[in-house]
Amino acid sequence: MILGAAAWGLRETPLKEQLAMIKRIGVRELELSIAGHENDTLQIGCSVDEIKSVKALFAANDVSLIAAATGNDFTQANADLCKDDLKKLEQVIEIAGELGIRYLRVFAGFSPARDVTAKRWDTMIDCLCAANETAQKHNVQLAVETHGGVEEIEDGIRHFLSTSSQPDLLDKMLAELPDEIGLVFDPANLGAVGLSTAQVIDLYHKYQKRICYLHLKDFRKVTATAILPCACGEGQLNWNELSQGLSGFSGYGFIEYELPEDVEEGMVRSLNALQGKSDARVGN
Repeated sequence: MILGAAAWGLRETPLKEQLAMIKRIGVRELELSIAGHENDTLQIGCSVDEIKSVKALFAANDVSLIAAATGNDFTQANADLCKDDLKKLEQVIEIAGELGIRYLRVFAGFSPARDVTAKRWDTMIDCLCAANETAQKHNVQLAVETHGGVEEIEDGIRHFLSTSSQPDLLDKMLAELPDEIGLVFDPANLGAVGLSTAQVIDLYHKYQKRICYLHLKDFRKVTATAILPCACGEGQLNWNELSQGLSGFSGYGFIEYELPEDVEEGMVRSLNALQGKSDARVGN
């Protein structure tokens, strides 16, 4: 597996420092966030020169522009808001194409799975299909993340089932979407909505051919209903079992430590756990 750093935990870290960080911790790749957060270097409407500057920055650090991420929600009750997100996503795809990005992480949406039926389901599928048509024109592959809905509750957060984290609906969605649309497979997100490690591994094997890359993180339970992000090996997942289940994966695995206040230390702890190390320290 080729290890890298995922975008979300780095949302408060300037891009130059992100690239310096991955060198310090010893991973090879960086997932670039494009218009997914207000701090992102590249936003909708960015100039050609800004795009060239990012390309040059990656090249100077000998990091490939393999994967990017953005934000969208195609399961909203208001179809016009979904269409607005589609317009934004199509512009992000154009930027990704200019950068030479291979995979672009997107979402199906964050509404409770039970609410996404009839017209809302059709809107989600239609938007993803339309975005895929644009992506194909720009040589970009869309990858839907297995991500539940999230709400803040007392003492932490709660993940709940969405169309991309409820297995039967994930099956249905992928059957209705073009084969070109892949997955960003996130075991921790699936565990957070109640799937066992064995069920996560089964889903991995079922859709292995459609998985573009992995997100690697964990959540720890703080109350009966609340969880908080943590490093790999510090939470609910059985990493011995998971590592054996994913042992055949030779693609990209992006470490996603979600807490920006100690993101470098958290990524190092995750890396050490993934590599079977016991000494968690920052540095070469």
